[in-house]
Amino acid sequence: MQRDVSGLNDLLVVSEVFFSIQGEGTRAGLPCIFVRLAGCPLRCVWCDTTYAFAGGRTVGEDDLCAEVGRFPSRRVELTGGEPLAQRRAWPFASRLLDQGYEVLVETSGHVSLRGRDPRAVVIMDLKPPGSGESHRMDWGNLALLRDSDEVKFVIADRADYVWSRDIVARHGLAGRLPVLFAPVHGVQDCGELGRWILADGLDVRLQIQLHKVLWPGVERGV
Repeated sequence: MQRDVSGLNDLLVVSEVFFSIQGEGTRAGLPCIFVRLAGCPLRCVWCDTTYAFAGGRTVGEDDLCAEVGRFPSRRVELTGGEPLAQRRAWPFASRLLDQGYEVLVETSGHVSLRGRDPRAVVIMDLKPPGSGESHRMDWGNLALLRDSDEVKFVIADRADYVWSRDIVARHGLAGRLPVLFAPVHGVQDCGELGRWILADGLDVRLQIQLHKVLWPGVERGV
């Protein structure tokens, strides 16, 4: 069961820390240190990290910084679960930024970005209906995104694609910041998704989960 650390000063509940190849986003293919925080209030139908919903180990920021520092990279991604569900996520991100790391924060989009460190890069999921959690989105977050941030749509079918296409147009996302369309692995054919993008002339980036190509069947530590 996940431990409650909300009343403690500098503790986070961590599912895993690992060094791998970034599999998604505009930095795909680059080495990256991943700090996966435990816990997530959402239950997306296609989630591939359900093991991070609960459990984890409680770690102080000093020890976690030391753990990150053992890897030969200056790029760190905070992920989950939902990292922003833990109130110490932003202070920890700021600490890493102060130490000269490039910090990416992957968030599901249902937790407000108010109070973010503007030096961090936010990679925000916008949840299409096929996720089962579209109604949980905090749409006010779109106004808080910066040009250096990224938005991602994980698409399970044609209906998800149409929804995502319309959201991109309605909010003027393409051209403002990188927009990523990703097929649900093993569910939506990536070639078909590519044909839809071409047919509509969308200025979005088709991405696949590179780590699943590199290490098929491996769930943790990649």
